[in-house]
Amino acid sequence: MMLATNLFVIALLAQQADLQTAVARAAAGECDAVDAQLQQQFSARDRAAARLAGLALAQCRIGAKHFDTAGPVVAQLEKEFPSDPDVLYVAANYHQKAWNDAIYRMYQKAPASYRVDQLSAEVFETQGKLDEAIVEYRKAIAKNPKAINLHYRLARVLLQQAHEPAALEAARKEFVAELELNPSDAVAEYQVAQILLAQGKKADAAAHHERAAQLRPDFPEALVAVAKLRSDAKRYPEAVALLELAVKAQPRSEIAHYNLMLAYRNAGRPADAQREKAELDKIQKPPEGEFTDFLKRLGDKK
Repeated sequence: MMLATNLFVIALLAQQADLQTAVARAAAGECDAVDAQLQQQFSARDRAAARLAGLALAQCRIGAKHFDTAGPVVAQLEKEFPSDPDVLYVAANYHQKAWNDAIYRMYQKAPASYRVDQLSAEVFETQGKLDEAIVEYRKAIAKNPKAINLHYRLARVLLQQAHEPAALEAARKEFVAELELNPSDAVAEYQVAQILLAQGKKADAAAHHERAAQLRPDFPEALVAVAKLRSDAKRYPEAVALLELAVKAQPRSEIAHYNLMLAYRNAGRPADAQREKAELDKIQKPPEGEFTDFLKRLGDKK
């Protein structure tokens, strides 16, 4: 029995040594030579060995731009080790490089496509270059007027650029154009409603808020907007029901809790209103702790 145990330990240590050697060779660029061995270890029952082999295997395939075979390895690692920082790093590296490779191929093989203009617009948007983003979105729309989401993104940039009457109207038209292509877009409906409110067209805005809430019963902002309409009409129980859904969908929404507190009060439910005020106070209360106390002391010295 002792001999069998010793042999098992020796075999296990040898296996671990082989894996360490394979990983070292992979790190030295000898990926092809150890691919099969790493794949075998990645399928092993030993989780520690599988993790190490999977990380090496993924890095080899990402480095070689074999994204089609790297993807399943990364997905399995993320499934087995969802909180592992090394796994998350390799996953981020995989997604970034696969994304960059796809973008490069798109620019190389379809430079005149509307997708290239859309991508350029999105890059300008993230850089805060709104004028350039608007130009590129308009180019994309001119090439493919029926593409979903282009009008929406253009409208959003127009709103970021300015809130003057002309900009609001231009954005509203783009949101409406998006809805013509995609009538089920609840967010576009909500945005149209918000612009109409800013334009002083309350009745028109109400119809769009109602539609947005119908399309997305879990859309907190739309639920709050419709609840306000119900409260204005003194239909307080309906307002309460909508706001309870909004709070459930977005538990830390101050505006939802505030309006629910008012709706409870108007519905003659003071105890519920008081409870809701307590919830609102918790959300609005500044965090406590050592660093917060330090900031307070700094404030006292000023």
